[in-house]
Amino acid sequence: MAVYALAFIAYAVDLAKRSSSTADVVENAGGSASVAAVPGTASAGGYGSTATITPSAPVTDAAPRYGRSASLRVGVALTVVAWLLHLSADILRGLAAGRVPWANMYEFAMTGTLVIVAVFLVANLFVDVRFLGTFVTGLVLILLGLASVNFYVAVSPLPPALQSVWLVIHVFVAATAVGLFALGFGLSVVQLLQFRRESLVAGAKAGGLRLLATLPSSTKLEALAYRINIIGFILWTFTLMAGAIWAEKAWGRYWGWDTKEVWTFIIWVIFAGYIHARATRGWRGSRSAWLAIIGFSAVLFNFTIVNLFFKGLHAYSGL
Repeated sequence: MAVYALAFIAYAVDLAKRSSSTADVVENAGGSASVAAVPGTASAGGYGSTATITPSAPVTDAAPRYGRSASLRVGVALTVVAWLLHLSADILRGLAAGRVPWANMYEFAMTGTLVIVAVFLVANLFVDVRFLGTFVTGLVLILLGLASVNFYVAVSPLPPALQSVWLVIHVFVAATAVGLFALGFGLSVVQLLQFRRESLVAGAKAGGLRLLATLPSSTKLEALAYRINIIGFILWTFTLMAGAIWAEKAWGRYWGWDTKEVWTFIIWVIFAGYIHARATRGWRGSRSAWLAIIGFSAVLFNFTIVNLFFKGLHAYSGL
């Protein structure tokens, strides 16, 4: 966790530099129009002068050029180191237990946060989302901190119902979907902030976080969040189907309206509605972003509140 904390600080420093670089660009580009006097010529009305006005550069919504940041490179390097240490801890937990390390809330928090960081790092191979580093490392620190303090349990053998190959498939795919939903959530939050800034710029008003001017437009952020959430939705659909197959093998029925099953289905419905509304009803912009945010909030509710306070066949928190 200490290395994640250092990475969080490095990403935070980068965000601060983005704000200062934006302020410098605005200050250098600002200024009133320059007026140059040109000597006049004789005319019937007498001598005069003609003023030539040279306007300043037009105000646009283009992002100021943001160069390479040493703190950003340090943040990514620290994230990779922290992920490798995290992976080692997860593997050692599995070796100590003699099974896959995701049989209770503590272990799922360890593996789930590991997957969230992995999704973030892999996504950066295709598109630059390093500006989400503060969000990703901050979320991982919070979840790991809560798990270490409140969810920790000693290594224990698996209950009979969990002794199945479906534990490996079902839970790992679910964790990967959660990692994608988390990244989509972060993009949707930034999209809302960026959309507000763009609205203020369009109205010739100052406002919003200055660092947002160095980030992609709200349209690009929405498109990226949509693509990531679609992949997460596909994996969550498989999670739901695999869970039903596993339930039939373990308890002799595919569906039993258990609390965990219901909330897994609710999450599926929310993201299905998000994809359908955006694709067919034209729900773009803020409305689609809020649906994605609600969907990931339901995921967090399912992991925490449902596991801790609702009883059922899926009560494997270990607490």
